[in-house]
Amino acid sequence: MTFRSKLFFVFTIAVLLSVGLVAAGVTVATKQAFDNLNQQHTKALVAQFQREFQRRGQDVVQRIGGVAQEEGTTKMAVELSLPNGDASVYVNDARGVSQSHQLDFLDFVNNDGTIISSAEWSARFGEKMTWVTQPQDWAALGPFLMKMDTENGPALGLMAVARVPVADKSIYVVGGERLGKEFLASMVLPEGMRALLYLNLDPSFQAVNLISSSGPEIDPDRFAPIINKERQVPGEQRSRITWTYDPASAEEFHILPLLGRQQELLGVLLVGNSQRGVVMLGRRIRWLALIVAAIGILIGALLSWWAAARVTRPVRKLVDGAGEVAAGNWNTRVDVRGGGEIGQLARAFNQMTQELVEQRERLIQAERVAAWREVARRLAHELKNPLFPLQTTVENLQRAKEQGSEQFEEVFRESTGILLVEIENLKTIVSRFSDFAKMPQPEIAAVNLNDTVRNVLKLFEAQFSAVGRPPITPELHLDESLPVIQADATLLHRAIENLVLNAMDAMPAGGVLMLRTSHKNGIVDLEISDTGTGLTPEESERIFTPYYTTKQHGTGLGLAIVQSVVTDHNGRLSVESEMGIGTSFRIELPIQPPKRPQVFPILLEKKEEA
Repeated sequence: MTFRSKLFFVFTIAVLLSVGLVAAGVTVATKQAFDNLNQQHTKALVAQFQREFQRRGQDVVQRIGGVAQEEGTTKMAVELSLPNGDASVYVNDARGVSQSHQLDFLDFVNNDGTIISSAEWSARFGEKMTWVTQPQDWAALGPFLMKMDTENGPALGLMAVARVPVADKSIYVVGGERLGKEFLASMVLPEGMRALLYLNLDPSFQAVNLISSSGPEIDPDRFAPIINKERQVPGEQRSRITWTYDPASAEEFHILPLLGRQQELLGVLLVGNSQRGVVMLGRRIRWLALIVAAIGILIGALLSWWAAARVTRPVRKLVDGAGEVAAGNWNTRVDVRGGGEIGQLARAFNQMTQELVEQRERLIQAERVAAWREVARRLAHELKNPLFPLQTTVENLQRAKEQGSEQFEEVFRESTGILLVEIENLKTIVSRFSDFAKMPQPEIAAVNLNDTVRNVLKLFEAQFSAVGRPPITPELHLDESLPVIQADATLLHRAIENLVLNAMDAMPAGGVLMLRTSHKNGIVDLEISDTGTGLTPEESERIFTPYYTTKQHGTGLGLAIVQSVVTDHNGRLSVESEMGIGTSFRIELPIQPPKRPQVFPILLEKKEEA
């Protein structure tokens, strides 16, 4: 991933996180505000219900008190207190009195709890209502809820009781209003809220008992779990109903139990708050957050492109400059203007390349001096051996000539023979130096390294088992899946031949010569091992130095030639050895065509001019 892509990714994540956190915070805060507002509305509606309930209850108490104080009621009490009082003559009085006082329920009850007259159900005449006769301060009790039996079934009434005493007897006036649709219609509801009333008049949940100000409730069975829970444990609670798959259809209900005179559950008030407003607002906030995020990402893309361009352009120049230096162009300079860390880095890079050029020039000079010194030392060592016999032979000729020796002719013949032999040695030495200096450049072509190894071993088959010499056993472990490499077959053949000769010289008492090929990660390996005398650590470090040899015979150029061939193929040559166990040479060659190392003619020309 590029720096520009990383910068865009980081900026995008930052924008999304910021917008997401803000949107989440706003959504949560808004939802809490809506919840608080809904709770306030619910509390206000419950308070309104309680006030209305109290107001109507007091109104019922006053009207029942008014009925109790009427002349007709007093007359009824007086007549019924007589021994021969007939209650049947008043059986229809309750209906007319209830209509005149606008009461839905009205019952006159005798001193023994017998119903004298009933407005809601005249057939109840003669039934007992004994709870009225129990000791109770009805005036202090005030209004209360009560289940009332009517001709059309049970109903819930807001009731009051008044006592009309006459002598030692009394009659009771029991009456009130129906608590139902009309009561709900009198309540003022804020937008998005509604009130439902469940009349708990049956042993189990009945859908017809759930009423609202607008009529029967749609899908009332969804309230059954709420009502059943309230029936089991009466008390205020909250519950949510989601009417459809859409969360906006959800409704939050505040449940308020309505208890009777003996704390029995007679009704349930359900105050509903629609969640559509908060859900829709949450959706608008999310859409707004998405739009803001999209705009932020677009702006982020532009800003990251602009910022990355300002940052990555000089960095790219530095990368390209470093690549050129790695490729060998030591004169590379990076043109980056401006201050800051990038400018400082560019100036440090240019200073570094300048110092590298100067250090390389000094290193080349030092290496050339060291190389010429080594060549001079080796050449002096090589020439010293043939020069000494030449000098001795010439001096012998001079003495023989000066002394006029009779054997001069014989001395002359012997001396000239020696001179010719040593001159030939000098020519051989010069030829070896010339051959090493004229190592040819590789001619690249497709090469099967396994075939090259087999061809080299064929040349030495006779020497492995030569008469009078301990045998050498060759072992081949060749990877038949070895890929074809791009190399110079002739130079590789020469390098492998030198390594095999070196291994044979290291095993004067015979042994095992092992050659192994393998490949991995675009590199082909060739390992040549022997079971010879081995090398010391010091010899292993110097063994590739030109003209260095551990043998009594040889020029010391064989392994130097191998090193030169491997280097020209962009390969690597290494050695591992242990005294008394053997030596292993390893050649690593790239499969792809090698790139020729870059030459710096300017620096070399400067040196030659110097």
